[in-house]
Amino acid sequence: MSTSETSRYVRLRVELVLEAEDAERLGAAALDRIDADESLPDDERAQARSAVRADAAEALAYLVEPFDLVKDVPGVELAQASWTSELIDYDPDAVEWDLDEDDESDEVDESEESVQVTAVRANGGVGVGRG
Repeated sequence: MSTSETSRYVRLRVELVLEAEDAERLGAAALDRIDADESLPDDERAQARSAVRADAAEALAYLVEPFDLVKDVPGVELAQASWTSELIDYDPDAVEWDLDEDDESDEVDESEESVQVTAVRANGGVGVGRG
């Protein structure tokens, strides 16, 4: 692709810190989503259900859909999306949580458990894979 073809693509970075106030409700909602996904093979469904029961971050990853964030934005189409969800130690007063500073690193701390999800829009569909 030439520069003029690729310059129409925009990377939007959003970082959220959410408090899982009710892990049971969060997990139940994720289990409902998994059970309703008719395209999920039975072995993957069992694995997903197990992961969601054990980890609020995993449950959140099953409920967040980047496509939903931009589907009503006029003039754009989601080309690719990836997101991570991880349990963290959070101190809102700590300097590292200052959201005004640019995050210079896209790397996930390997000592933290995290879930990464990638969705690619191709031929009118969004595919999701967890790694």
